[in-house]
Amino acid sequence: MIIDLPSTTTSQVNTKLVHMREQGGATTLGRVLTLVIVTDDGERTEDAIDAANDASREHPCRVIVVARGARKAAARLDAQIRVGGDAGASEVIVLRLYGPLAEEGASCVIPLLLPDAPVVAWWPFEAPAKPSDDPIGRLAQRRITDSATDRNPNRALEIRQKQYTAGDTDLAWTRLTLWRAVLAASLDLPPYEKVTAAMVSGAASSPSTDLLAAWLATFLKVPVTRVKAAAGEGIVHVELERRSGKVVLNRPDGKVGTLNQPGQPARRVALQRREVRDCLSEELRRLDPDEIYEATLRGLAKITRGRTPAATQDKPAAKRAPAKASPNPSTPKPSAAKTTAAKTTAKSATAKATGAKTAAAAKAKPARAKAAS
Repeated sequence: MIIDLPSTTTSQVNTKLVHMREQGGATTLGRVLTLVIVTDDGERTEDAIDAANDASREHPCRVIVVARGARKAAARLDAQIRVGGDAGASEVIVLRLYGPLAEEGASCVIPLLLPDAPVVAWWPFEAPAKPSDDPIGRLAQRRITDSATDRNPNRALEIRQKQYTAGDTDLAWTRLTLWRAVLAASLDLPPYEKVTAAMVSGAASSPSTDLLAAWLATFLKVPVTRVKAAAGEGIVHVELERRSGKVVLNRPDGKVGTLNQPGQPARRVALQRREVRDCLSEELRRLDPDEIYEATLRGLAKITRGRTPAATQDKPAAKRAPAKASPNPSTPKPSAAKTTAAKTTAKSATAKATGAKTAAAAKAKPARAKAAS
């Protein structure tokens, strides 16, 4: 059921919620938290609401959507209440704010918060540089962003690193859960050797790839190279180097991964790209700060940017070809004229030496004759 309340106030919205509860129990108070979604009003707003509805099946909550409309319009609040099949296991309150109210989302949200229940703020698309300083962010124990949906994902991740506050998290980090589980499990099998280096390959604009590389660098304490994949979305390829060989996890199609490691048969593992609703459900399971995410953000500075693997494989011969011995630049190669002159000089010297020997022999003969007589 959907009830529209155009040009209304938060007080009227609250009164309507109480009236609906008294009329027929359309809504209940069995909510575990309040989820506040902050976004600009548009087509993507419904995508965020759908994801929240799906997540509410695991976490019954009150969802308050702050949809900011045209800033130049007259100040107005249009509200919408969704319950029943249109709201999953939650109750959804959509607040469309126009004009000066678009920047006053917190004042519109406070009267609708559930009493004595934690608050989680979620920016499904563009997020403030420092969520904890945002008026709505100050109300929340947990603040969820999504760097992957930003106009510049890599730049957004850098901002998350610099502006991190305890309680912040990002769905780009949540998308790594399956990858982290498979890689950790692969090291629990013999041979139990230390990882000496790692390589992570993925799309250039994938913040999840950067975070996975930073996670490996931080907790394995080994050099990690992050390279751009020639094809594919998100994370594509991971290699962990050990003395006995490489542990390789490859997912070229974004659905199924293949794990290869020495002494073990190749195994196919489920690595489907996670939906937003699944990531949101996982983040709503905890309300305490994520220390692992915080340490991983600090580890972004430890990763090394490398070349694209495909570019390296284009010219394998160039790598294997031995280097040609180059002449010593300090010893110039003699010219043909100098070589000929040197040969002529040598011949002249030989001729002179021969003539000198002949003359000496001629003088020696009379001397022998006199001595004999």
